[in-house]
Amino acid sequence: MPSLLDLTSQGDVGTISDESKLSSVTLMDPQQLYELWERQNWQSHTIDFSQDQRDWATMPVELREQMSWNLSSFFVGEERVTTQFSGLVMAYETQSEEAFLTTQQVDEARHAQHFNRFYEQVLGIDGTFEDRLQQARRNLNPAFIEMFDGVLVDWGRRLIESPHDMEAKVDFVTLYHMIIEGTLALTGQWFLTDYMERMSILPGWVEGFKLISQDEHRHVAYGTWFLREKAADPALRRRIAECLAELIPLAAGVLVPPGADPDDYAILDYTMEETNTFAFNALNRRLKVIGIDPAALAAAA
Repeated sequence: MPSLLDLTSQGDVGTISDESKLSSVTLMDPQQLYELWERQNWQSHTIDFSQDQRDWATMPVELREQMSWNLSSFFVGEERVTTQFSGLVMAYETQSEEAFLTTQQVDEARHAQHFNRFYEQVLGIDGTFEDRLQQARRNLNPAFIEMFDGVLVDWGRRLIESPHDMEAKVDFVTLYHMIIEGTLALTGQWFLTDYMERMSILPGWVEGFKLISQDEHRHVAYGTWFLREKAADPALRRRIAECLAELIPLAAGVLVPPGADPDDYAILDYTMEETNTFAFNALNRRLKVIGIDPAALAAAA
């Protein structure tokens, strides 16, 4: 699975091992990312869930419960980000940025459709899309609700009310692309995909998850490009750091399964240390590309 930092201006995939070179990485711009979207487009309704149905039917109850929390977070999360994205589309600065941002909103709707089909066809939850979302919401923890129903909605509304407010746009991209997608979603996707492949279960889900992850890497590439452009302004660079310092503790709480000890928990068979290290190491590398010293976040808190 390629890293966001592997998306160069030529669309090549490579490995960046020398972190001292991160600040000079060439990132794809919105026009290039739009063209990449055309090449990578896919259809959620063509994925076959027949083996997933058999796997779920024979899965131990305890594992089903663990999987339900993980899957619910993604299902509800994708619905939330789809509905709260319009303000950023309205805040475009160039025609290329407008084109790319509209593809991202389409991507998020497609992801939610994938999860809705899985809940209907594999988990066997009847009713409407809204009924299945409501059932998934029963598995969410308070930090998730605060971030996705509170902060995301509030910061998105600020952009809708004032699309030309650059501080509001920087805040939203920091929240959405660095924290929700770059820190939470890509971490969960990596570990869940790894687990399902090791256990040889839910191949349809894995197929969709890999395609979703491909989309998310493209989205985070935009966020990194945008924030690096804006971080050239010292005031906006400080604002990015302040937003991250505010959001990171909340993001850490989103990763905690309901009822678990926040200081000592596991997600499936991965330890808290493994998931947090993966999530925040990836964030730190992106911040270095943007031009923000991760060590400065504590000072901004």
